[in-house]
Amino acid sequence: MKLKEFLSVDNVIIMGNTDVEIEGVSYDSRKVGKNYVFFALHGHITDGSKYIDEAIENGATIIVTTTKQDTISVTQIIASDIFRFMSDFCAKFYNYPDRELNIIGITGTNGKTTITYMIESILANAGIECGVIGTVNYRYKDKIIDAPNTTPQSLDVYKIIRDMANNGVKYLAMEVSSHALSLGRVYGIDFDTAIFTNLTQDHLDFHKTMNNYFESKSVLFKGLGTSAKKNRKYAIINVDDKYGKKLLELDINADQKLYSAVDKNKADFKAENIEIASSGSKFDLVFRSKKTKIGIKHIGLHNVYNALAALVATVCSGVSFDMAVEGLNNSKQAPGRLERVDTKNIGFDVVVDYAHTSNALKNVLQTIKKVKPRRVITVFGCGGDRDRTKRPIMGETAVKMSNFVFVTSDNPRTEEPERIILDIEAGIKKTYKINYKIVVDRELAIKEAIMMANKGDIVLIAGKGHEVYQTIGTEKRHFNDIEVAKKYIDLKGEKIKFAKNVEHQQREFNF
Repeated sequence: MKLKEFLSVDNVIIMGNTDVEIEGVSYDSRKVGKNYVFFALHGHITDGSKYIDEAIENGATIIVTTTKQDTISVTQIIASDIFRFMSDFCAKFYNYPDRELNIIGITGTNGKTTITYMIESILANAGIECGVIGTVNYRYKDKIIDAPNTTPQSLDVYKIIRDMANNGVKYLAMEVSSHALSLGRVYGIDFDTAIFTNLTQDHLDFHKTMNNYFESKSVLFKGLGTSAKKNRKYAIINVDDKYGKKLLELDINADQKLYSAVDKNKADFKAENIEIASSGSKFDLVFRSKKTKIGIKHIGLHNVYNALAALVATVCSGVSFDMAVEGLNNSKQAPGRLERVDTKNIGFDVVVDYAHTSNALKNVLQTIKKVKPRRVITVFGCGGDRDRTKRPIMGETAVKMSNFVFVTSDNPRTEEPERIILDIEAGIKKTYKINYKIVVDRELAIKEAIMMANKGDIVLIAGKGHEVYQTIGTEKRHFNDIEVAKKYIDLKGEKIKFAKNVEHQQREFNF
């Protein structure tokens, strides 16, 4: 493929030879090979233009930048919007693989990951190969790729989708983040179905206002029906969320299917007679005036909403209703989403959850309280270099809904953990509650929580979920909440065993 085949792209200036051959594309200079196009992306941490010389040394013959480079002799492409240009360019380079799959995009603050797992289960039950791009990983067939971002750069998206299509994958469930929509990572991708879950406060460090946050999410729905595939498109919307209602006011070129768990709201799919237990959730699904019993292994009202979204999406995508219900009922909990840690039958429970927003933390704590534990002991912190405004809200939520809270570090990144905790504590102090302790070291906080726990308690370790690292400064260090919890569960078990042995010996001595 030669560069001149891309000359129909608008808003770019091409300087140099257009007859040059293209054998690969990359935005990472270390991965550039012979006859590659190098996209010198500007990011939050570094500027790709610093690596142009390295890319050329490694074989790049075309450099894409936003400004002219006077010191290089290879062909240059100057793009006013380099991210959108990269998406258009890579779509053509990989021969539009998105047109070969049925793509379901899920956006919203909470629920995206669980919905992808549910969709994957439903499609597997129907005998359909499904790929997933999301927060936990990117996976299809027997391949699992680590996920540095919920939604990767457009170049990676097209590359992954091309490999999926070549390997017989027919469907793709993709988490679509607000950052990805704002930064053009999914620009031009031909989605068949778009799901809106909810919108609660998060990422305001990036979006600044909730309205901007909503506008970024709405891009996914505005793009439906505007691309090459002319099949029927679906917009699946949680009508119980106020921003879901706001979406309905937009001109969306797709069939709108609404889901709800509130009696007064009209919807195509409704959950009624909801029962939440420690073993899972049950509800009656009302669909076309018929009632069907649904029983999922997932706990909590928020997972009832997730189940509705997954069911609607797969039914709209052509899976029979009965087959979809069966696959949904058999779906497993996503990693790090109310994931139970084996406590070796020592009398209390430990769960790990990804909740890192005020609404997600509230939902998880509400779910746990419905199980009626003796006490709820919560361990949580907030990420650094992210939305500061949610920190006091999360602190207030935690102490109000827990019996005791250990405020600790999450991924501090380049912020001082103590500074982050002060923001959290500002919200706690508004409540005048004193049921908390600051333990900056996350491992020690988890240890203290588990040592505090007694029979009938539930320990919630929130914020990191499936993550197996902690970002301190710019360095990622191995840290896994589940591993750490198991370590101190074992220690607690040994202490309980020792205490029982001592008690037994004392009884024998007294006898």
